[in-house]
Amino acid sequence: MKLIGEAGTGLEALSLYALLQPDVTLLDLKLPDMSGIIVIEKLRALDPSARVIVLTTYVGDVQAGRALKAGASGYLLKAALRRDLRTSIRAVHRGERHVQAEVAFDLANHTGAETLTQRELDVLQLIARGCSNKIVADRLGIREDTVKSHVTSILYKLGASDRTHAVTIALQRGFFEI
Repeated sequence: MKLIGEAGTGLEALSLYALLQPDVTLLDLKLPDMSGIIVIEKLRALDPSARVIVLTTYVGDVQAGRALKAGASGYLLKAALRRDLRTSIRAVHRGERHVQAEVAFDLANHTGAETLTQRELDVLQLIARGCSNKIVADRLGIREDTVKSHVTSILYKLGASDRTHAVTIALQRGFFEI
């Protein structure tokens, strides 16, 4: 194995990929200029055979699912790099998918679970910032009763007992970060 390039931003990664055409690309999801998910989508548009392994601190099944749907071939948590990195690179280079066991377990546990709509995510993110239903309604330009309806749906879909529990679950699963 040989390191042929290194980038600090999504734009640099896209430029270097086009120039160097690596066999396997290691990519973080958190980049200073754009989401790693967007970089994966752009790499795959540039080269449908691009092999990308996500290296991240995000444990949640939602982020992993988004990365794999965007075209990532592998997903590893940075905490397990020493243990799994070589194995993952080799597997992805052979054309296989390699998802770390803990991540695969989370994905399997939530397969088929109802997902939150974009509006529900907007409501939940404002709740996570400490906004009341009235403030959420004002910021989103909707009625307070509509916010209450969204909160009820969010609690049901996440299996949460209250608003705080819903925010905690959403953060753990990677719906968003604060």
